[in-house]
Amino acid sequence: MNSSSYGQNVSTPVRYRDSYSTAVAKNVTVVALGLIINYINGSLVHTFTKHQIFYMNPRYILFIHLVVNDMIQLTSSVNLFVLSYIFYKINASLCCVFMTFLVFTTYNSPLNLAVMAVECYIAICLPLRHAELCTVKRTYILIGWIWVLSVVTTLPDVFLILATEPIQSFFSTIVCARNNVFRHPFSILKRDLSDIIYLVCVWFTLFYTYFQIFFAAKAAKSAEGDAKKARNTILLHSFQLMLCMLTYVFHPIQKALLYLFPKNSINIIFSCYIISQILPRFVSPIVYGIRDRTFRQHLKKHLLWTVRQSI
Repeated sequence: MNSSSYGQNVSTPVRYRDSYSTAVAKNVTVVALGLIINYINGSLVHTFTKHQIFYMNPRYILFIHLVVNDMIQLTSSVNLFVLSYIFYKINASLCCVFMTFLVFTTYNSPLNLAVMAVECYIAICLPLRHAELCTVKRTYILIGWIWVLSVVTTLPDVFLILATEPIQSFFSTIVCARNNVFRHPFSILKRDLSDIIYLVCVWFTLFYTYFQIFFAAKAAKSAEGDAKKARNTILLHSFQLMLCMLTYVFHPIQKALLYLFPKNSINIIFSCYIISQILPRFVSPIVYGIRDRTFRQHLKKHLLWTVRQSI
């Protein structure tokens, strides 16, 4: 296995390869984690669709959108990981499809978390206006805008490829990495600028909402329990966001690690892949689904019902 074919943003020279047993172990680990996480997420989606209390609540709608987005991202990422081991190089058009879905969903996650933080801020700091501002219709409109922003960020790269690359290149085989697909200097510059804008805007939103909730908690002692819970939720949002944002900062970090430890290149890239692509998808259902008391109660009912039916 080439150290550059994990679907990451960098490509490294072919110097070291995994042994057969190591390659099998890595693929089994990634596929098993992907199946487990998607099973948990699928259970959350099933629970969401069975109870009106969830799909009439903006908070749960945003959460389930994050879950579905994670499922798309994880499925694309795991498939690309396995294909890169089996074939090393894959068809350029297929790689472009996988990479487009990965970029879409990667940008969606931090935006969705920022919107969830704002909803939490409104619920605590503007409780009388929460029902007016956070409606189901507006929530779906916001979700639509999240996708629009991701599409606007990514589609220019796709159009640039169609305009500048010869037709033959779409039938060739390449190592499927983002820089190998969207390799035009304009695409690379735009990606860096987009990452900076996303980081600044989303982190500013989280910091602002957290401190506003913190000050509201100190001013309203009667709502101390709700405010404390909201503060904890914002902190968990920040932790989850940090994991999602690792995709943006891992590019320079990974290049530095590969430069310092070239003999461990394949282990470094595999570790970066697990931390940036798998771990955030594993944390999401635990932080926002299983941790929520209402969601957890309904989820248990469905799991128990499934077990009884099987018996």
